[in-house]
Amino acid sequence: MKYSGVCCRGPSNRHGSAVQVEDMESKYELRVIARIYNDFPEKFGIPRQSGLVPDMRSVIVFENDYRSDDALRGLEGYSHLWLIWQFSENLRDGWRPTVRPPRLGGNRRMGVFATRSPFRPNALGLSSVALEAIERSEKHGSVLIVSGADLMSGTPIFDIKPYVRFTDSHPEARSGFADDCEDYSLKVDFPEDLLEKIELENRKTLIQILENDPRPSYQCDGTRVYKMSFGRHTVSFTADERTLTVTDVSDRPGGENEGA
Repeated sequence: MKYSGVCCRGPSNRHGSAVQVEDMESKYELRVIARIYNDFPEKFGIPRQSGLVPDMRSVIVFENDYRSDDALRGLEGYSHLWLIWQFSENLRDGWRPTVRPPRLGGNRRMGVFATRSPFRPNALGLSSVALEAIERSEKHGSVLIVSGADLMSGTPIFDIKPYVRFTDSHPEARSGFADDCEDYSLKVDFPEDLLEKIELENRKTLIQILENDPRPSYQCDGTRVYKMSFGRHTVSFTADERTLTVTDVSDRPGGENEGA
């Protein structure tokens, strides 16, 4: 690798030749290969990590240049995928070496590389999702149906890689300060007359999202009414330390026209 104009020679590889990289560029071009679509048109309410809402379904639609069945050959043999994507709603000039993780109350700073904050030098995200199916769409060609994603609808995806169990799973891993975070799950009080306004196939998913407490960790006002967009609905709720109570479900203007 090259630092301050000096080319650094690395250790020899297994074939005995020296590893040397010269004239490395400081900027590279990433191409959007696909976009993901789901019931989250806005950032508020999106699961904080992938896998927290396992019933959350999304569809990955490839861009025209990458709409190739050959590129998907063999993918059906994998149960999970890695998605490399962009925090497209958090782009900003410059970066800071420390951030305030929401799970620490928003008042304690940690190094950006010790967190999964979207405010990163390159604003890249990494998510593990379950591959439910590969389906053929007349309009979009082959699309991927995945579950457990933590991406907003329309998010650009740069790469898709298979999850390999024997190398990617580390049950013994330590998770830093995340190991010490308390359980934020809430009991959800969803009146039956309001729940009936949600499509039957989406009810379990919505309840899972609400159980994970979509509020920012530093907002604990039990009287405040929050509004979350979900599919074609706006879901209003209040929450205290133990219970989240849904107070209204209304149609979201334009929601019925969104999607891939």
